[in-house]
Order: sequence, then structure tokens, then C-alpha cells
Amino acid sequence: MVVLQDRPLVPLSAWLNRALADCAGSGRTLQLVTPLDSRLSLPLRTAASGQDVQWVVRDGDGYYEGLTGRPLKWNGGTFVPVPEARDYAPGFTTRPTAPIGAQLTLVYRTRHGAEGDIGGPVERLLQLLTGKQPGALGPTEPLEHPWRRDRFTEYARGRATARLLVGGDGPRPAQAICDFTTADGGGVAEVSTVTVGYMPADPPPLQHLPTLVGALAADQPVASLFVQVTPGRADLTTEPRWTGAPAPVALAVAGTVAGPTGIPGQQVGPPRAPLTFFPLGDGRSQDGWQRHSLLMQHLQSG
Repeated sequence: MVVLQDRPLVPLSAWLNRALADCAGSGRTLQLVTPLDSRLSLPLRTAASGQDVQWVVRDGDGYYEGLTGRPLKWNGGTFVPVPEARDYAPGFTTRPTAPIGAQLTLVYRTRHGAEGDIGGPVERLLQLLTGKQPGALGPTEPLEHPWRRDRFTEYARGRATARLLVGGDGPRPAQAICDFTTADGGGVAEVSTVTVGYMPADPPPLQHLPTLVGALAADQPVASLFVQVTPGRADLTTEPRWTGAPAPVALAVAGTVAGPTGIPGQQVGPPRAPLTFFPLGDGRSQDGWQRHSLLMQHLQSG
């Protein structure tokens, strides 16, 4: 399916979300075509990172993939890669139109029981990151409901799989994308990604992460939490241009766990729900991915 969107900012609207579901259900890819000056919202950009959506950017007489810069061409029925292309499309390497700051991303995993509220972890983490409780929630954009934990819980528990968007209400742009899957016995598995945008002159306070993670564990125990920093716009939107690669910062896992040689862990959180916090990098160096790989191999073999 090919969808044309000629607007400055393309959100994950209800209509577009339905089109995505239709394509996923029929094994098709939705190709979203925009001009060079369009941006994607964070929820739509997240969808475009998967296999169900491809962002196609129109630049003059040519086309390219918005997230990778790979040149594309129209073959009469769909957009396909240009086989002879050996470089990024020119538009992908042009200077971004806004200052490039940092997007701090935290991905946590947890499991909820068959009953009870499940909005606590995302509410607490957004509060710790922004200083305020979430402002709104909904399955699509714009977020149509004010934040309420009972409404969040009702929606997430009402279906086999669910994705909910949560908007922050603090001084910096912040959004959460929460994915839920019903598990055996009626429990619910949650994987949520919380992202906060920072301007170049206002970098993320990475030195406070152990304290923040410990505070989260004290109130809302989680199984794991991964942190990375991605160069990008502070408003959390994405231009079809190269801005830099993400780099890991830390991984925290439940329990008291020993790390591999050279990657020591730090105990955070209360004794009743301890986490082991493993620093991986400064959020800028790609060397952190090697430490991340070594740590994951160690944890999975233990």
C-alpha cells in the first residue's frame, strides 16, 4: 500500500494506524511517501523502524528511504531499491533544519499480575525524568485522553496485544510507547520505551541515572531497564536526514548479578527489589555496543 502525506509533521493518526494494521494483517508493507521537508512523530518513526512501514522521501525527481538514505525508484507498483546505487541519497546527507540535541531513551521490561493497576511504572518513570506526571494517553495521535491510570489499565488489559502512547507534561518533550502482551494465567507482559528530548546546551544528566533507576525500583520493580542516547531533535520528531547513531549508556537487571570481567555492576534499589546497574558508555561512543554485547552474552549464559 502506498500512502501520500504532504504535511510538515506526519503523526501516527487513527487512520494511518488502521492502514498499518490492515497491511500487517495481510502481509503487506505500507510505503509512506512524504516530501523532503516532512518529519515523522516519534510513534510513527518507531513504526517505520519495523517491517510494516517504509518511509519513502521524495526529493526532486528521486526517492530514498527516510531512515537509511537508501536510494529508491518506482517500478510501476511499488518503491524498490536502486540496484546500482553505491552511496546515500543526496537529501539524506544534507544539514538538518533544526539543532541536533540528544534523545535519552529508557526501555524497561516488567510483568504484571492478572489483576490490578499496571500504569505505575510508566507514570513513575516519566515523573522521575520530567518532574511531572504524564499529561495524556491514547492509542494514536493526537493523544485524546488525559492521563488516568485506570483508563490506561483498562485499555492495556482489554486485548491480547496492545500499544499505548503516553505524553509527558514536563518542561522537556517526553513520550512513552508502551507495548503489552497477555501472558499465561491472565498476567500482562510490558515492554515500554520512554524518550526525553534535550537541546544541545542542555544534555541529559547521565550521572544521575543510578539514583533514578534505584528510585524507580523502589516504587515500581522492573525486570530490566536499558538506556541509550541518540542524536536528534529535542522535539522528538525525525527528519529524513542523518543525525548520528545511538550509543548505549547502561543496562540494569533485577537481582544481585555479577558482570563479566571489566564490566562491574552497581547495586541500586531497595533490598526487597534490588537491581544491578551496569554502566556501558557515555551515550556518544559506539564502543559501548561491544560492552553491551559482552554483558548480554554473560547474562544469557548464567
